[in-house]
Amino acid sequence: MTSGDQKQLEQRVVILAPTRRDAALTESILLQAGIACLCCDTLPEVCDQLDAGAAAVLVAEERILGERDDCLVAWLNRQPAWSDLPILVAARPGADSAAVAQAMDLLGNVTVLERPTRVATLVSAIRTALRARQRQYQLRAQLAERQRAADEALRNQEIFKLVHGIGKIGHWDWNIQSDENKWSPEIEALYGLPPGGFAGTYEAWAKLIHPDDLVKAKQDVQRALETGVYFTEFRVIWPDGSVHWLEARANVLLDEHGKPTRIMGVNMDVTDRKRVEEALKDAGRRKDEFLATLAHELRNPLAPIRNSLHILRMTAGDDPTSERVCEMMDRQVNHLVRLVDDLMEVSRITRGLIELRKEEVDLATILRSAVETSKPLIAAANHQLAITLPPEPIALYGDSVRLAQVFANLLNNAARYTDRQGQIWLSARREGNQAMVSVRDNGIGIPPSMLSNIFDMFMQADRSAARSQGGLGIGLTLVKRLVEMHGGTISVQSAGPGQGSEFTVRLPVSELQPHQTLQPPATPGVSGLPQRRVLVVDDNEDAAASMGMLLRFLGTQVQVVHSGEAALEAIEANRPDVVLLDIGMPGLDGYEVAKRVRQRADFNNIMLIALTGWGQSDDRDRTRKAGFDYHLVKPADITVLQSLLTAAGE
Repeated sequence: MTSGDQKQLEQRVVILAPTRRDAALTESILLQAGIACLCCDTLPEVCDQLDAGAAAVLVAEERILGERDDCLVAWLNRQPAWSDLPILVAARPGADSAAVAQAMDLLGNVTVLERPTRVATLVSAIRTALRARQRQYQLRAQLAERQRAADEALRNQEIFKLVHGIGKIGHWDWNIQSDENKWSPEIEALYGLPPGGFAGTYEAWAKLIHPDDLVKAKQDVQRALETGVYFTEFRVIWPDGSVHWLEARANVLLDEHGKPTRIMGVNMDVTDRKRVEEALKDAGRRKDEFLATLAHELRNPLAPIRNSLHILRMTAGDDPTSERVCEMMDRQVNHLVRLVDDLMEVSRITRGLIELRKEEVDLATILRSAVETSKPLIAAANHQLAITLPPEPIALYGDSVRLAQVFANLLNNAARYTDRQGQIWLSARREGNQAMVSVRDNGIGIPPSMLSNIFDMFMQADRSAARSQGGLGIGLTLVKRLVEMHGGTISVQSAGPGQGSEFTVRLPVSELQPHQTLQPPATPGVSGLPQRRVLVVDDNEDAAASMGMLLRFLGTQVQVVHSGEAALEAIEANRPDVVLLDIGMPGLDGYEVAKRVRQRADFNNIMLIALTGWGQSDDRDRTRKAGFDYHLVKPADITVLQSLLTAAGE
C-alpha cells in the first residue's frame, strides 16, 4: 500500500448505523458533503476497518448495546499515545440512557448526537471530529520526526564513539578565563587516565607532558592564542611510565573584543605513525651507512688501480698500443668512480635529482665508450653488432659519463633480450638541430600492451631468469630521466613478440663556433713536482705502495707507513712537508693523528691531506675539525694532488 492510499483510509469515517437503510442514507449525506465514509454491518467489522485506518467512528447507540462485543474498547485502549479517536454516538431521543453513559465512560473521546439529527448538525460534528483527528496526525508526524532525529543522534553518537575509538581520538574544551578544561572519556584514555581521572586545569595537563616536549608544547599553546591556529605534536607519559605520541588540533574562540576565551580541539594518538616514521628514518640511516661503507670499500681498491695506471702511462713510452690501453682503462676507472659517487646520492637519483656535469662532448666518442662498456655482454651471447656513425662530428652539450651510460644501457638491454647469435644495430645521424641515435635488435620484441609503460620503474618485458641477468627493471626508467635531463626524448617501437625492438634517442645538437674544433676529453697529464718530503699513511698496503711509487716518479721524497703510531714516529723523525693520511685505520685513526700533530706548534707548517674512502659532508666536517688542511676522496684526482703538493711549503 502506498502512502497516498494510507492517507485516504485515514481520512474516512466508519459508520455502524441501526439499519441498512439508515446506513445508506447516512453514507449518501456524507458523500454529498465531501466526506469519505464506509458502512459496516457489525462491530468487529468496524474494528477491522480501524486497523486499516480511520479518522472517526459514527455508531448508533443501540448497536453498541446490542452487539455486546468489547472489541472497540480493546482497540481504543491499545491506540498509540498520540491518538484519541473521535467517536460520534447517534443516540435515541432522551440522551441520558444507560448505553450512552456507558459509551462515554468506555470509549473516551465521545460526542453524542441525539436523533433525529439535522443534516447540518451531523455534517458539522463530523467535520469537527475530522479536524481534531487531523491535529492528531500532525502530532504523530512531529513525534515521528523527533524520534527519527533521536535515532539519528544516537547513531551519530555511536559512530562518533566508534570513530574515536578506532582513530584514537578524544575532544577537549578549555575555558581560558576560568581555566576549566573539560575532557571526553576518550581523551582521558589517550593520556592513560581512567574516566574522570583528569584534574581539569592547564597545569594538570602540563604535568602529563614529557619533560623534553613541555617547553615547545606551552609555546604552541601561546602561539595559538596569538594566531588562532593550534597544531602540535608532543609525547605524554602514562601513569605506568609508557610514552605515547599525541597530535593536537584546535580552534580558538574569541569574544566580541577579539580576545581569546576558549580553545576547543581534539587529540589523536599518533604513536604507531611515529614508530613507523622512526623505523623509516632508521632504515634510511642504515641505508646511508651501508652505502657509505660500500663506497669506502670500493674506493680503496680503485685508488691503487688509478695510481698504477698513472705509473703505466709514465713508463710506457711512445708505444701506441699501450697508450690506447691506458686511455681505455682510464675511461673505465673514471666511470667506476662516478658510479661509486652515485652510491652516496641514491636518494637524489630516485627523486630525479641527478647532478649533470655538462661540457662540449663528441657523440661518436660517447658511443664508442658505450660500446666498450657493453662489449662483454654482446660477445658472451655471440651477437653481431653493426655500427653506423656519421662522417662529420656531432657536438652535444652534456655529461659524457651519463650519456655513455644511456647508450650502454640500451645496448645491454638489446643484448639481454635477443637470443644468442642475434643482430644489434647502433646508428647515429643528424636531423636538423637534433642528433638521433638508434639501438635496434632482432630479439624477443615487446607486446603492444607494454609499449606505453616500458619506461616505468621495475618494468621488464620478460622476467625469466635467463633474460633478467640480475636486472631490476630500473635501467630504462633511468635512461628516460637522463635523456630528458639533457633536453632530449626517447621512444620505442616494436612490431610485437619475436619481431625485435628499436629505441630511438633524440638530443639537441650543440652548435660550435666555426673556429672551434671538438676534441675528445684529454687524459690528465702527469708532470714532475718540486722537491717535497711526503709521508704516505695508509693501512691498505697496495694503496700506500702505489701512491708512493707514483709520487717518486713525480720527483718527491716519499716515506710510506701503515699505521697511525708509525705516522707519528715518522713525522717526529723526518718532519715531512706533506702528510697524505688515511682516516679509517685500526688503532690510532687518522683523526687522532691529525689532532696530535696540530697540538705541536713546531708541526704547524706541515700540510695534512686526508686521503680517504669516506666522502660525505659529515666526514669532511670531521677532518676539518681534526686539523686537516684538505680532504681528498680515493682515488684522488692526480691533477688536484699535484697542485696541492706544488703549493706545499711555498
